[in-house]
Amino acid sequence: MSTPAATKTDGFAEGGAHAAARARSLTKAYGSGETAVLALDAVDVEIERGRFTAVMGPSGSGKSTLMHCLAGLDTVSSGQAWLGDTEITGLGDKELTQLRRDRIGFMFQSFNLLPTLNAAENITLPMDIAGHKPDREWVDRVIDTLGLRDRLRHRPAQLSGGQQQRVACARALASRPELIFADEPTGNLDSRSGLEVLRFLREAVDELGQTVVMVTHDPSAAAHSDLVLFLADGRVVDRMERPTAEAVLERMHIFTRATPGAEPEPDPLG
Repeated sequence: MSTPAATKTDGFAEGGAHAAARARSLTKAYGSGETAVLALDAVDVEIERGRFTAVMGPSGSGKSTLMHCLAGLDTVSSGQAWLGDTEITGLGDKELTQLRRDRIGFMFQSFNLLPTLNAAENITLPMDIAGHKPDREWVDRVIDTLGLRDRLRHRPAQLSGGQQQRVACARALASRPELIFADEPTGNLDSRSGLEVLRFLREAVDELGQTVVMVTHDPSAAAHSDLVLFLADGRVVDRMERPTAEAVLERMHIFTRATPGAEPEPDPLG
């Protein structure tokens, strides 16, 4: 079920023409000299369009750093990253801001909803700020897919945690982005609400044709994806197609034991 992550050849850039995002020799170091910490070590990766990809690894493996660099939220020390055919590693702050606003959707562990706005207003807020007119047919489809039709007039304080994350998911989907990055989207939710959000992300891929990249420490969450990428010591060291929670957990135990100083992730199946 699992095969080692292949090292890309000189044809990598050309072969990634249909990728939603990709990186070549992506390196990120924090600090300098003897105290420098290498978070990403010459990573080569492609994110396929129309698929749900999970990124996992022991604590400190670089999984969130990889997402931040692919999304243009953090600068890289060397290497290249693309969103579609656009190389983002050479863009300035203004260009990156516009790219993220127009082409990327984000979901985080904290819902980041404005408490003074109702659900409908939070969903369309990024487009309102950008001066873009929402595609009402698409937004209505997202709202109905996420089961939010009867919650649109509610403010965040009137919603459960699962409902708030569904609103955050709708906000990420509303502009029909090329790629959705979800960083521990179920981290603040109970198991039932977390399962609902994962099902909605799965539906976003299967029913709405979206591309999702999710950073998670939870094997059960990763099991909703099409593909799991495993990171260790700042490198993509393995990948698993059609993952199951049990297989992912077993693989994570292997990497945790093999990584000096790595903190073991909690066992959600135990």
